[in-house]
Amino acid sequence: MEKIKELREQYEHKKIRIAERLNEFEKLFSEPYSWFYSNNEMKLAKVETDDNARIFEELCFCIFTANASAEMGLKAVDAVRNVLRSGTHEDMTRRLEGIYRFVNVRPAYIVHTRNYLDSEHNFMLKEKISSFSNRYDLREFFASNKGIKGLGFKEASHFLRNIGFKGYAILDKHIINSLFELGVIPTNDKPRNKKEYLAMEQKFIGFSKDIGIDMDELDLLLWSRKNGRIMK
Repeated sequence: MEKIKELREQYEHKKIRIAERLNEFEKLFSEPYSWFYSNNEMKLAKVETDDNARIFEELCFCIFTANASAEMGLKAVDAVRNVLRSGTHEDMTRRLEGIYRFVNVRPAYIVHTRNYLDSEHNFMLKEKISSFSNRYDLREFFASNKGIKGLGFKEASHFLRNIGFKGYAILDKHIINSLFELGVIPTNDKPRNKKEYLAMEQKFIGFSKDIGIDMDELDLLLWSRKNGRIMK
């Protein structure tokens, strides 16, 4: 199939940059780094921030990117970074005006989630994540937990991938449209529930095995195929 051939050619061209990006994701969970955005480029830089606060930044990025672009999510985190841990909903809203679309709803989600993590887990986010032995149970915790607002299966998968956990399909519009165009799925309709998400994820995994490209690499490849960039 011509499209598969083109995809493999694109992979050969991008695989070094894709591997570098995945290595950066792994670094974020265990080392003192955070993402910053300037001059239309995302950069990983060393920080002195507490591990739990850094991981929470990434969780907030994924809350911000739902129905928005990665660029917008990065700019939003940069704008509110120093009030994520203790600022009010209103503090975040003021800082996001003119930068981000959902200036009221998403700050409310973040404050709700922060309060839940404080009250139920003493904000020990890294410890909580590390306590799971099953990666699907880990994703379920973030995707279906009423204490965590603004994440479904897509963004929970996105968050975990971005902190170095592998084996999750991030079924956003770019990935779904690519899978449809490549004949992997019959329509480009978004999954409407958990059952549909998991079924589409299995097709993604099967396709990854069929063409011999690791699923985490394939995600970034397909996303860059539509977006033109290898981001997060």
